[in-house]
Amino acid sequence: MNTAVAPPAKKSFKVQMLLARESAIIESVNRLLAEKGFEAMTVDEVAAEVGIAKASLYKHFNSKEALACAAMERAMQRAQDFIEALPVQDAPLHKLKAVTRWTMQLKLLGQMPSLPSQNSSLRATLMASPAYMDGLMLVSDVLGGWIEEAQAHGEINQQLPAVAVLYTLYARACDPVLEFLKMGNELTDEAVLDIVMSSCFEGLQAR
Repeated sequence: MNTAVAPPAKKSFKVQMLLARESAIIESVNRLLAEKGFEAMTVDEVAAEVGIAKASLYKHFNSKEALACAAMERAMQRAQDFIEALPVQDAPLHKLKAVTRWTMQLKLLGQMPSLPSQNSSLRATLMASPAYMDGLMLVSDVLGGWIEEAQAHGEINQQLPAVAVLYTLYARACDPVLEFLKMGNELTDEAVLDIVMSSCFEGLQAR
């Protein structure tokens, strides 16, 4: 019996161009979400930045919420890809630090979209997105497991609920301290990251 698997059909040039445009749109939305947030971002800005008419943009995404949701879904997928690429043998605390530093690097580079406010229309769209919600649950489960392991090893305060530690680490992805420290232009990005990582994982108490 011939069990050879046929190679996937090559996408047509038109489909490739549409996918490339869609990718450019999402990248633009991601940057604008990081720069000004969902409420301040406009569809006109996205269309202008990509260099297409608003009507053409709506052929890809039918609303501002759909635009932002696509960017958030991609950000969540990037997080999953980063986590999966970490060496399995690394200690849980080391992996937690790696993920936290990576998210803060994206924040400093203007590539981390800001999370929507509680009453944002985007929040409802994200809640209805399986790609986003499933990714969020997967990432939270993995990080939560690492937190509990690190607590069991005495590397993270065992008196703190694991979920509180998880939310504290998530908050670093939208931490304004990063920009405040960067404003004076006296610190490199690496120095800023070292400072915030130290305050996050080691606390403020003198050693």
